[in-house]
Amino acid sequence: MMTSAMTARLKPVQPGRSSLVTVLDIGSTKICCVIARLVPREGRALRGRTHMAEIIGFGYGPSAGVKSGVVTDLDKAEQAIRSVVGMAERAAGITVQSVVVNVTAGRLGSETFSASVSLDGHEVEPSDISRVLIAVNDRSVRDERSIIHALPIGYALDGQKGVRDPRGMVGETLGVDVAVISAETLAMRNIELALNKCHLEVEALMATPYASGLATLVDDEADLGVACIDMGGATTTVSVFNEGHLVYADALAIGGHHITLDIARQLSVSVADAERLKTLYGSCLQGQTDESDVITVMPIGANSHESPNSISREMLTRVIRPRIEEILEAIRDRMQATGMMDVSGRRFVLTGGASDLTGLPELARRMLARNVRNGRPLGVSGLPDRAKGAAFATVAGMLVYPQVCGAEYVQPRPTRKLIGSDGYFAKVGSWLKSGFM
Repeated sequence: MMTSAMTARLKPVQPGRSSLVTVLDIGSTKICCVIARLVPREGRALRGRTHMAEIIGFGYGPSAGVKSGVVTDLDKAEQAIRSVVGMAERAAGITVQSVVVNVTAGRLGSETFSASVSLDGHEVEPSDISRVLIAVNDRSVRDERSIIHALPIGYALDGQKGVRDPRGMVGETLGVDVAVISAETLAMRNIELALNKCHLEVEALMATPYASGLATLVDDEADLGVACIDMGGATTTVSVFNEGHLVYADALAIGGHHITLDIARQLSVSVADAERLKTLYGSCLQGQTDESDVITVMPIGANSHESPNSISREMLTRVIRPRIEEILEAIRDRMQATGMMDVSGRRFVLTGGASDLTGLPELARRMLARNVRNGRPLGVSGLPDRAKGAAFATVAGMLVYPQVCGAEYVQPRPTRKLIGSDGYFAKVGSWLKSGFM
């Protein structure tokens, strides 16, 4: 069960050893489950990619009971999760007990906390690092929110910042800055409840923007400063990396499905037809021939005897562009308010299913005044062809997560006392006596 202080955490994959991992992407429009074997990698790779993912099970299907990342119907969500996980289990030939699951809901947000402890002039030991991280955790825990990630982004010795690894160094004071990503506890509890109804345990929770960044960014981008925008079905998330660390994460409850609904309402067509129009003809920028390009659409509720309506591609662009501008403006305003536009440097990376819209990088480049590129999953091989696109960046990032999660702070779990009058063995003995005497 999760606590308000720290969520469950999986063990980091061991160097030189293979490991099985199951990841579950619960989105508002799709649910995807991947079972993979992490095999030690040989040769050069991206930083932190010590293993290669061999996909042995893949399941994919429409989402249900989830809206903007929030579970709205437990029964529908359970059925959708069961179907997808069962598909992956049959392909892999194994039964899944626990999963790494993404989190987008619960007003996802991030803060940076700092703390320091006295060293009295001795060398920095692992216990000192634990002490200063515990101090940060005590300051950041709130009753209504749960911490998803606590990522040390920099240490300082005697006020001198920029120390990457202080172990073995000497000083009077050890300080640390930690990026803390959190979400509302109740939203995460509902995700846990839906998984428990499927007889699955939460092995770890991972913030969706962190996963997208791990999947699509190269080392130089993360070092120099970059922002990754993941435009999903009903949510858009943004993560900022600097000096190789995640320093900021945020989420908006607007995504590609809202564009589909805009098309359906404005053109009076079904949602399925609106999605087809967006995918085949959608664009954020008007082309030279858009006025003369004619698209036939069937009005909603029309029968086979009625003639279809005709619209120009320019009209479709006029419906799509305002919603894209709304998303980009909201991201820009939030990042400027928090000072993250400067931290992110001069580069943005677009990923997620809605990022495939024609003209989106050009429009984003104009509005954000930054270099923009489309991002695809990197450093993960063996994914099915349909899972290699931007829509599956979150899944790819969660496969990378077991290789880098060792850098996070995890609240120590209380050790179980085995002996003594109140120890484990004494309690078992008491239970046996009461049950069989």
